Amino acid sequence: MPKATVPLAIATLFALQSLLAFTSAAAQEAMEKKSYNYSAWTPGIFSEAVTITNMGKGKFIFLAGVGAEDENGPRGAIRHKGDFGAQCAYAYDKIKRALAANGSSLKDAVKMTVYVTDMRHRLDWAKCRARPSRAPPCRRRRFWASASSRFPR
Repeated sequence: MPKATVPLAIATLFALQSLLAFTSAAAQEAMEKKSYNYSAWTPGIFSEAVTITNMGKGKFIFLAGVGAEDENGPRGAIRHKGDFGAQCAYAYDKIKRALAANGSSLKDAVKMTVYVTDMRHRLDWAKCRARPSRAPPCRRRRFWASASSRFPR
């Protein structure tokens, strides 16, 4: 009798592994990734928004490269040169519109990373972010300074 249960156990284990592999493959096929560009100059350089759906119950939205670049102007044209507050407000407006286009808002933000080229603007950014329409409840925020912006060439 023990000899008969060993092949049954092996067959059951094989069937379970096959089922798990099938389920995993089906889950991966259902996942959907979409890339979006809202500015005229970004296609072919980077995606401003990427969404991942069918991974659990939610939708993941990743934004990148959102700054004070004029979305309708030529590549690299910065709006509000010399006015950090206006640049920050414009960037937040672009973020809000990108999130809204994907059915979300800043209230759903989980993590935010901010890059500035001059640390003297850190307090200006804090004021800009503190406005009620811009303050995401996310606890994870990073603030980085860079010697220059890394504009794609």
